[in-house]
Amino acid sequence: MALGLLSSPTFAQTVALTGGTVALGDGSAPIEGGTVVIRDGRIVAAGRGVAVPAGAQTIDASGKWVAPGFVAGFTRLGLVEVDAVDAANDTRAGARSPYSSAIDIEPGINPAVAAMAVSRVGGVTRAIVAPATANMIFAGQGAVIDTGADVNAVTVPRAFQFVELGEEGADNAGGSRPAAFVQLRASLEAAQRYARNPAGYDGDSRDSLLNRADAAALVPVINGRMPLLVHVEGANDIRNVLRLRREFPAVKLVLVGAAEGWLVAREIAAAGVPVIASALADLPSSFERVAATQSNIGRMKAAGVRVSVGMIDDNDAMQARYSPQYAGNLVALNKVPGATGLQWGEALAAITSGPADALGMGNEIGSLRPGRRADVVLWSGDPLELTSHAERVWIDGVEQPMVSRQTKLRDRYARPHEGDLPKTYER
Repeated sequence: MALGLLSSPTFAQTVALTGGTVALGDGSAPIEGGTVVIRDGRIVAAGRGVAVPAGAQTIDASGKWVAPGFVAGFTRLGLVEVDAVDAANDTRAGARSPYSSAIDIEPGINPAVAAMAVSRVGGVTRAIVAPATANMIFAGQGAVIDTGADVNAVTVPRAFQFVELGEEGADNAGGSRPAAFVQLRASLEAAQRYARNPAGYDGDSRDSLLNRADAAALVPVINGRMPLLVHVEGANDIRNVLRLRREFPAVKLVLVGAAEGWLVAREIAAAGVPVIASALADLPSSFERVAATQSNIGRMKAAGVRVSVGMIDDNDAMQARYSPQYAGNLVALNKVPGATGLQWGEALAAITSGPADALGMGNEIGSLRPGRRADVVLWSGDPLELTSHAERVWIDGVEQPMVSRQTKLRDRYARPHEGDLPKTYER
């Protein structure tokens, strides 16, 4: 049942999808009767009245929708084949590892894991992939990947640094939130010392908090060249993270999770910090989520927060394809008395351009604006409706196979032939 991978992408040709409902993914409303033109792996134009270039492959999208591929806002996609099997799970290093922030997940991304094709067939074309923590609050350096059927899955390696605070961070740091924040502050200060004098940095003694590799990995963070994704859920933890900006003003913070973000939405908006939030965190499943509500994202958006959708600790290695369901739920919330959701264009942006913008990649992926990478999906209907399905997918302008382990099983057993079923099941 293995799925073959191409050694390199097929040549990207000029394609025009015409007559469909075009959703740009930038927060705007859908455009009926639009056209999307792809050339050399990039978006040339998208909207109404777009001319079709001579010689382009024309695809009639009448009665269908054309949208950017989904950008899964927080996942462990590509790091796991089987969750319960350690040998097939590269999300975290063990407690014996001497490294934390220096860990780079790029070698662990496997484009052949089953979840990659499942995500692609579900309309997910890119994903933000983060490691998990082991014996320190820093997990390491995450990546942005694509779900294409080739061996080159990593779009941007070392795209961000990931750190755990809140309850899990407290546990990693020795048992308390104050210990976690001391470890965070001291680690960033150690990186500053390393940046000033790499040759003179002592990372080998037993008293050193960070070895040389870990200190060097944090230099791009303190210099503002690499975003720092911080997992926090509680309102008080969020306030404490925002206060760090006073000591380390160059650090580009991105909050992840933020179940109680709506309680401090004005502070987040004032700080200009983007949030990749969990869409369905609506139960007080822990003390740091006591004020969780499905209206969290809508309320943060209304307060001016740049918020998108992620899936931290929510089957994040396997089910990135749930992204449109979560976005659709945020639209439906507007019909619930007293609830706050998102408008349709805002909801699509929350799973396309929003995560891309949070990592500073909005000029490359996440929308159908001219010049972006041509990650395009032709849908049977509204992509945020569960009754719709992706019919064709392009990544970097290359059309992808719509085949996964699940589709092969479906086709095998929907129309079984001689030898497909064990003899026990035959009359």
